[in-house]
Amino acid sequence: MGFLDVLRGKRTLRQPTEDRLFAMSTAVVPMQEGGLEPTGKAAMVFQPVGNTDFEAIVKDMEEVLQMTGDETGTTISSSDDAFGYRWMVLSDPEFEDLVVGLNAVNSALRDGGYADRVLAAVFPFRDAKGQPVKFIYNIKRAAYYPFVPKDGTAQARDNERELRLKAQLERDLPFEQDLGRWFPLWGAPI
Repeated sequence: MGFLDVLRGKRTLRQPTEDRLFAMSTAVVPMQEGGLEPTGKAAMVFQPVGNTDFEAIVKDMEEVLQMTGDETGTTISSSDDAFGYRWMVLSDPEFEDLVVGLNAVNSALRDGGYADRVLAAVFPFRDAKGQPVKFIYNIKRAAYYPFVPKDGTAQARDNERELRLKAQLERDLPFEQDLGRWFPLWGAPI
């Protein structure tokens, strides 16, 4: 959108692009070089709808992932949290399979007309000390941000570490620039 478009009152909304989710596939290499190891799990978080159409889409998606999982080794489980969100958790030793699987979940919900119900994709890692580091992909904003719980403190974040991770990896991942949108996901089942 250019300057003249602004003056004429034309506005276009940026649409999320799927290739931004796939950025994690290549970013995992510098993450590992920096001492972060994938846990072998990843999750898609969405708010379920109580209708048969939505449930059919989710059931079909789970069946497809289970069938392809027979070939790739991906397993799938789901659980609902206290906030009413469903966590569809994929487990696979191959990181690329996790990214592809989460994209399939996101695409199925979007194509079924439920894109507004999808919250985020979550990629958990562990640092050299075994501490959790999660990278959250906000689907609607098409951007990543780190979430690092402070060690030994209930619901406190290590903001300094999160900012360091952003500085180290922002060439590899499309980061959310508005720090006010770096929402924590406490109690994640992964």
